[in-house]
Amino acid sequence: MENLALRQDATTLVNVLTCAPADQNVLLALLRENMDRVIATLDGWVSSSLVASADGSRVIIVSQWRDADAVKGMQSDERMLAYFPRIKALATFESTVGVVVHARAA
Repeated sequence: MENLALRQDATTLVNVLTCAPADQNVLLALLRENMDRVIATLDGWVSSSLVASADGSRVIIVSQWRDADAVKGMQSDERMLAYFPRIKALATFESTVGVVVHARAA
C-alpha cells in the first residue's frame, strides 16, 4: 500500500462518515467496491484514500480530483447516486471541498 500523498494542484474532497462500530467493516467494504467500480473510472479522478478510526466509529475519505467540476460530475454520476442510499444506511457524513495549502513528508 502506498502512502497518502496529496497534490497541491488538485481539488481535495474530504468526507467524514460516522457509523456504528459494528458497521465499520461493512462500510469500508462498500466504499472499496465503490472506489474500484465507479470512482476510479470517472473523468478527473486523481486518487482516493480511506482512513478508518481505531474505535470503529468513523471512516474518512480523502480524494483528489482535477478540479471542482470533476467533483460535481462524480456527485451527479448515476452510478455514484446508486451507492448513496447504501452508504447513508450505514453512516451519516459531512463533506468539504478545498485545496492543500501545506504538506510535509519524511
